[in-house]
Amino acid sequence: MIGTYAAVVAVSGASLAIGQAAIGLCGWRRWSWLAPAVGLALICAICWATVRLPGDGVVSAIVVALAAAGSVAYLWGRLEGGGDALRAGWPVALVALLAASLPFLVEGHFGILGTSFNPDMSQHLLAADRLADGEASQLLRQGYPLGPHAVAVAVNKGLGIGLVQGFSGITVAVAVLAPLTALAAFAELRPLPRTAAALVVGLAYVVASYFAQGAFKETIEALFLLAFVLALREATTSWRDLSLRFVPAALIAAGSIYTYSFPSLVWLGPALVIWLAVEAVATRGRLPWRPLGLAILVFVVLIAPELGRLVDFKQFETFDPDGPGLGNLFGQLSPFEALGIWPSGDFRLAPGDGAMPAVGYYLGAVFALVLLIHGIHRSWQRRETAILSGLAAVALAYAAARLGGTPYTAAKAIEIAAPLVALTILLPLLWEADWRLSRPIADKGATPAVARAAAAVFLLAAGACSALALANAPVGPTTYSPALTGLRPLVADDSTLVIASDSLIADEHGTPYIAWELRGGRVCIAAESEIDATPPAGVRFVVTRGDAGDRPYPRLRVRRLAPPYVLWEPSGTVTAKSPCPLIAVRQARQGPAR
Repeated sequence: MIGTYAAVVAVSGASLAIGQAAIGLCGWRRWSWLAPAVGLALICAICWATVRLPGDGVVSAIVVALAAAGSVAYLWGRLEGGGDALRAGWPVALVALLAASLPFLVEGHFGILGTSFNPDMSQHLLAADRLADGEASQLLRQGYPLGPHAVAVAVNKGLGIGLVQGFSGITVAVAVLAPLTALAAFAELRPLPRTAAALVVGLAYVVASYFAQGAFKETIEALFLLAFVLALREATTSWRDLSLRFVPAALIAAGSIYTYSFPSLVWLGPALVIWLAVEAVATRGRLPWRPLGLAILVFVVLIAPELGRLVDFKQFETFDPDGPGLGNLFGQLSPFEALGIWPSGDFRLAPGDGAMPAVGYYLGAVFALVLLIHGIHRSWQRRETAILSGLAAVALAYAAARLGGTPYTAAKAIEIAAPLVALTILLPLLWEADWRLSRPIADKGATPAVARAAAAVFLLAAGACSALALANAPVGPTTYSPALTGLRPLVADDSTLVIASDSLIADEHGTPYIAWELRGGRVCIAAESEIDATPPAGVRFVVTRGDAGDRPYPRLRVRRLAPPYVLWEPSGTVTAKSPCPLIAVRQARQGPAR
């Protein structure tokens, strides 16, 4: 617990300080709620640039610490509006932290998020472990974006905590930073609706569901897209007189490359192009070319070291439209999940497969869809071109993924779209509800009473669905060792029995986790209390935790010591047919439903 929350504080605090300093250097002296996203983007880039230097992450920790300290020194006496920002931000941060802590509170322990939903974290931990040891990994060789992994290594080296706690801390920090970023759109509202709206946007249902399965990359990308759109919005409102007004958007885009590689541009690129086209028509071609050119130059310079890896990543298996394509899903997700009202603890289930009858899903979807149409109409009237451009971009990305991609990529498109959908619903509605700090909105729209009722129902329903997803999140093993994965080449496709502790199997969802680690072979998994006097006939290898003196069966010999594991094999020849199921790569990824 201490390690996880120490990582949350470190990542969140550094992001806020570094991000606000970067915005200040662009000429804006007042506090901006885009600082969390700008800072996180810079930290991902900094850590990836330095994690492979001598020290294997120590330099990253030192550089980020110096950057954060330097940012605080720079802002001291220069920052305006800090007190107002603190009063607006602390309730959002506190409630977001409590919401993100729900999985650990419900399970009663801290550990790896979402193991039985999505065991991918084992591969991320392995890649980070290799980075921390100065060694290459398969993900590194494939051009996989490792910016967040480098941050986990920096946290590991800087705070002396485990990589599990580091990744959990980063994941929880993003769940806190996303609602804080949403405050950039709701700053003029009164405290209660402002806090509620920021939380629903930042922790929209599908975002909360991806958090519940430990999918930190997707939640970071959703944050970056939301912040990118809001940065374009600020560039034409509050920052319109600054020559560097588009640089914060460029910094966010660069951070998205180090987090999500070139696929991040599937969302950010169209959002920018659509926004430029709309602005060009509105201004009759008088676009701010010089500020835009400076921002593009900053972006290109920041991502230049990663260009070779971007090329390598295009061969990654997720992009194969002819592959299985389900990942850990049961089928295509409904796009209505992006609307935020989906009363299921497992976002993969079809309507009616959970405790709520199917009609409950459809009523919520219809209600939210009506509000979305209303929000699009009112946003167009108020020239919210950046938000509408972002919404159009996510719609195009989803259509492309649905028609030419896989269910796995289409689901990611839904998740990344969710915060912008919630923002488009809520922002016009809360204007019309007359919940602003200053004067009422002068233009026409829904009556305040109707708007307030609709906003209250949506906030309560969407918030409850997000809380349900968070409360249903499984928390897996509290410890991790890549040594089990290291045994895969040795056991190959032979039959292997893994003997695990009862607590790992019963309390920490260890079965799918172990299956994922040894995918590609035939694997039996048993708790220590379940093993008999002799191993099952047909088993070629036995894996236990402990040392070479803890022989689980007679007539076994040590084949490999891979602390904390021991690999055993029988002294004779195994001729019987294997009783263990084949754990295919995709089968292991799906895991059982929860």
